[in-house]
Amino acid sequence: MKVQRLVAALVTALLAGCGSATAATGDPTPPVVEQAPQRAYAVGVRQFVVDPGSPRPLPVTVWYPVEPSGVPPAPAAADAPVVRPGAPVAAGRFPVVIYSHGLRSLPELHAPLTTRWAAAGFVVAAPAFPRTNLRARDFTRADVRNQPADGWRLIRHLVRVDARRGDPLAGHLAVDRIAAAGHSAGGFTTAGMFTSGHAARLRAGIVLAGGGLAGSFAGPVAPLLFVHGSADPVVPESVGRAAYARAPGPAAFLSLPGQGHGEYLTPGRPGFVQVLAATTDFLRWTLYDDRAALHRLPTDAHLPGVTTLTSRLPR
Repeated sequence: MKVQRLVAALVTALLAGCGSATAATGDPTPPVVEQAPQRAYAVGVRQFVVDPGSPRPLPVTVWYPVEPSGVPPAPAAADAPVVRPGAPVAAGRFPVVIYSHGLRSLPELHAPLTTRWAAAGFVVAAPAFPRTNLRARDFTRADVRNQPADGWRLIRHLVRVDARRGDPLAGHLAVDRIAAAGHSAGGFTTAGMFTSGHAARLRAGIVLAGGGLAGSFAGPVAPLLFVHGSADPVVPESVGRAAYARAPGPAAFLSLPGQGHGEYLTPGRPGFVQVLAATTDFLRWTLYDDRAALHRLPTDAHLPGVTTLTSRLPR
C-alpha cells in the first residue's frame, strides 16, 4: 500500500512537469520482414489525425523505414538518419512502436530516439495527446490517466490503415507485433496500456523515466524495459524501480547514476549511446525474435560509471 500511495502521489507530482510508401494497389501484400534488418534504413515521416471530428482528436507523427541507405550494418546507429518526408515505405511489413511524449512536449522533440528506431526497421507512431502536449489549449495534467486509451485508439486505427487500399502505409505494418514506449508522463501512459485484457498484439514496453498506473502490468505477460536516471528530480528512480518490481514477466532496469529526467535521450550526452543500443536491442528481440540482440543487450547497455543494468531477461 505504501508503494501504491507513493506512485499515486508521484503521478500527481510528475504531472508537475516533464517535457522536455509504397501505396497499396492491386499488388500482392508485401511480405513480413521476418529477420531483423542488418543494415540501417533511411527514414520517412508523415502525419495524420485520428478521429479529427471527435472530442479527442489525435495528431500522429509516423517515422518509418524507406529504402536502405547503404551504410554499414548499424542496428543502433548513433548518427542521425537521413529523414525524407513522404518517401515511399521500404518493401515489407515492419513492427510498430507507439511512442508517448511527456508533459508539455511534442512527438518531434523525441525524434533523436524515434528516427533511429525507424532506421533500425520499425514504424514509430507518436501521438500528440490532446490535453498534455506543448501546444494544448486546455492543458490538464490529470489527463494522463486517459492517455492509455488514446494509445489503444491509435493501435486500432493503424490496424485499419494497414488494410486500407491506397494508404501509403497499407500493407507495411506488422500489426501483430507492437511495442509501446514513452518518456515521463508518456512512460506512465505506456505502463497503463498493459492492463488486464489488453490485446496480445502489444508484445513489449519501454518505460523511460516513468512508472506504473493503477492496473498496470496485468493481462498477457510482456517483456518490459525500464530506463531511469538515479538523480531524477521529477520522477524519483524509486518509482521506476517499484514498477520494475511489479512487472510479472521478463524485465530489465537500466539506471544512469547521477543523471536526471532525460538528458540521456539527447545525442552526445553521456548514456545516449547505451540507451539507444539497449532499447534497439530490446525491440529487435521482442518484435523480431532476434536472440542475438537479446544476448547483446547487457554488453551494449553497459558503460562503467555511466550505466548499470539489473535484469530478469532470459539468457
